Amino acid sequence: MNNGRFATALHILTLLAKQEPELLSSEYMAGSININPVLVRKELSNLRNLGLVTSKEGKNGGSTLAKPADQILLSEVYNAVRQVPLLGRSNDPNPKCPVGKQINNHIGELYLDAEEALVQKLGKQTLADFVNRFS
Repeated sequence: MNNGRFATALHILTLLAKQEPELLSSEYMAGSININPVLVRKELSNLRNLGLVTSKEGKNGGSTLAKPADQILLSEVYNAVRQVPLLGRSNDPNPKCPVGKQINNHIGELYLDAEEALVQKLGKQTLADFVNRFS
């Protein structure tokens, strides 16, 4: 994945899991991640739309996990934020070249295989498994 969304989403979910049942503000999470609270709120909105997070607005508001950490697979998190192929984009080769005219098809298959292996590996780990790595 060529962006930081997976790391940001996983950071958010880890914070929420470690602080349950306390509601956490986007400002608190942004301070931990060291990013702007607007970016946290954007990612929270995405995670909320996918049923991973619930939020309460207002002075005493914040966010919490929508379901137990042991019921959230890391593959769900990855799929929630996936935007571009894992290994990036393909080239714009010369279609008259014997390699160039076929390379993108073969690279595309390779990329799909690699991403499928990653999703399968992440599908064997829960958020709780990941959270348990922290002391």
